[in-house]
Amino acid sequence: MKKTSTRSLDKPTSNTFILYSAIAALLLLMPGCVSTYMPNVPNVPMFTQKGELSAGGHVTPKGNITFNTAYAVTDHFAVVLNGSMLNSERKKMDFRHNLLEAGGGYFTTFGPNQERILEFYAGYGGGSSDRVEKDKHQDGTLHLKRMEADFSKYFVQANFTSKRKKSLKLLKREFPLNYGTTLRASYVNMHDYKINGEPAKEEDNIFLEPIFYTRLTLNPSVQLQYTSGTTFGLKNRDALTAAYSVFSLGFVINVGGRNLGR
Repeated sequence: MKKTSTRSLDKPTSNTFILYSAIAALLLLMPGCVSTYMPNVPNVPMFTQKGELSAGGHVTPKGNITFNTAYAVTDHFAVVLNGSMLNSERKKMDFRHNLLEAGGGYFTTFGPNQERILEFYAGYGGGSSDRVEKDKHQDGTLHLKRMEADFSKYFVQANFTSKRKKSLKLLKREFPLNYGTTLRASYVNMHDYKINGEPAKEEDNIFLEPIFYTRLTLNPSVQLQYTSGTTFGLKNRDALTAAYSVFSLGFVINVGGRNLGR
């Protein structure tokens, strides 16, 4: 019997690069919708053993900055801490947003050379949002609409990463590449929602976020990460909508892990 090839699971093809590029182009061309909630970049520590430490920082085109940290307490259990913040002042809208969340979960390695990583995390967090929309009338007067809200967040996510020896050749050097996918589900619930200082109807929503990431290894401990993805809201809401995608560039530092795929 002919052996089934697993090449398509282990190594990215040219079609993968085309898919990533198409997603990135689509996200950049999306209209500038607004929401009281902006998703952060998911934490993908890619742990392989006890004692590993991961830390990362990412920034989106909107200016949302995400910080992720994680620690492997045992060979299969880790804790994570994530935060994000945005302070944007523009001609038509000012937007301030912050989020802090913590959680824990399970990780394992598998595959022919233990070069694949599977992670499951869940956690809880909270934050606040302050958005001011500016509408300049024809007579020159400026109308402001301010929306303030606190919110809580529960999340679960699954990460799959393939560590392979495939590399990018640049300036006579080879930079190893890692590829992966995250599927995150978040339940977000608003509290103390106000419009122009007056209490308003509070909302909740469930967000699904399929996300793709590529990491380029600069040295054994430091990787450059490109993240692309989108967000779907399962409930039809006015303020708590899936208006923002997950598209970012950042760095991840990981120390104490095993060299996989060798």
